Amino acid sequence: MATVLPPPSKRQKTAIAEKAHDQQSIDAIPSDLGSVRVHFYDQSTGRPSGAPVAIPVADATVKNLELLLNTLQGNDASERVPYRFTFGADGQAVDIVDDIYRALLKPGLRTTEDTISLHYTPQAIFRVRAVSRCSASIPGHGEAILATSFASSSSSRLVTGSGDNNARIFDTDTGTPFHTLKGHTSWVLVASWSPDDTAIATGSMDNTVRLWDPQSGQPLGQPLRGHTKWITSLAWEPYHLRQSSTFQRLASSSKDSTVRIWDSVSQRIDLVLSGHKSSVSCVRWGGTGTIYTASHDKTIKLWDSTKGTLISTLTAHAHWVNHLALSTDFVLRTAYHDHTGAIPPTDNEKLAKAKQRFETAATINSTLTERLVTASDDCTIYLWSPPPAPSSNTATIKPVARLLGHQKQVNHVTFSPSGTLIASSSFDNHIKLWNAATGAFLHTLRGHVAAVYMSCFSPDSRLLVSGSKDTTLKVWDTATGKLKEDLPGHRDEVFAVDWSPDGRGMGSGGKDKQVRVWRH
Repeated sequence: MATVLPPPSKRQKTAIAEKAHDQQSIDAIPSDLGSVRVHFYDQSTGRPSGAPVAIPVADATVKNLELLLNTLQGNDASERVPYRFTFGADGQAVDIVDDIYRALLKPGLRTTEDTISLHYTPQAIFRVRAVSRCSASIPGHGEAILATSFASSSSSRLVTGSGDNNARIFDTDTGTPFHTLKGHTSWVLVASWSPDDTAIATGSMDNTVRLWDPQSGQPLGQPLRGHTKWITSLAWEPYHLRQSSTFQRLASSSKDSTVRIWDSVSQRIDLVLSGHKSSVSCVRWGGTGTIYTASHDKTIKLWDSTKGTLISTLTAHAHWVNHLALSTDFVLRTAYHDHTGAIPPTDNEKLAKAKQRFETAATINSTLTERLVTASDDCTIYLWSPPPAPSSNTATIKPVARLLGHQKQVNHVTFSPSGTLIASSSFDNHIKLWNAATGAFLHTLRGHVAAVYMSCFSPDSRLLVSGSKDTTLKVWDTATGKLKEDLPGHRDEVFAVDWSPDGRGMGSGGKDKQVRVWRH
């Protein structure tokens, strides 16, 4: 019988409360600093938005600055735009992460006597309407659907992987099957589109990775063999890091404790990353050329994608690391595709646009920073900010924050496309939202009555959809933490959900063997 710890005594409770109060008072903004004058400028045009405004220092938080700027621009409460604020001085840009006091006044960059010029950049320049109805319920698979993924360029193509050994491409505009990708001899666990939509990769329990032509549905060459156990995750090389427009590399992680880098053209193993002592649960290919892997050996490892050498090992979790996500996942997935639908005509322009989108998303205080979040069976989440690979500080990387609150295993984490929010899904039936810069807790999204398997942000970061064991999908407002839409329809557990990068639709699949497409 397990030993049960006694509840804390009254003295212990009092000590904990006093410690929390002291910590809060240390972090609090002094109330005797008066006001500060702030002048807003548009980052893209350099033009001011109205006259300088006096704001109490105690109230000069990012949230209040957003509210003030939206009011100055005449936006309704339902049309508020999230902004990123930057202060530029002496050739250095400083991001306002929490408030003006901690960013500028406390370090001595400015005083309350100065007029502070803040440059703002909209974090979402278009609005996605909440999905509210099931536009298509498409049969076809003979077993549970385990993976769903929309094409990078549009919402008209959706690929799914299933326990019937097949992957399928669906036309979501007409609600019909487009191609059946036959070849695997066991469950298809993961499916992923390449950033330029020219190939689909699938990973299976038959220990192989297969590449497919999304237009014809035919396999591209032979299966990629090398792993000795099933495939757990796939990650394509970012588009802007490619050596040529035709050269594509793919990383696959496996239960066999290794990660293999494949040359998709010659279909040979380029590198083998071996170092984990147990199953590698997740792999991500960062935009700076670093490969991130999470494993059941309780560690996260960073690898050099060109040499295949280990850069650093992150140790903080006390149990299996189930999932990891990067703050740049969305721009790396979509490459040169954006909400306008305009595609550059030449390969060089595509490369330049993909690189520019990545650098815009990853730049914090004038440096490229890819933040990393990891979820574990120890019920905790860690936020990391590893320095770029050439740095000498990669040997001992400490977490930025430890995110506590879940009562059971955390199964899935994801960053918002804007890079400002983190959503975590847990077996405790809840989703939690966190500040992606500091790791501060924001909201608990309560509504599901069974384990939540995964969640996915809308492209404008204003909405979040979650799929659960309770057979429902739920759409949440990330600003308020309130339920926006309840989407019943599935007859059994929902295992996979994805929001199209253009924001026009959402796809889900689960144990009832049917793909459902949701639209406004």
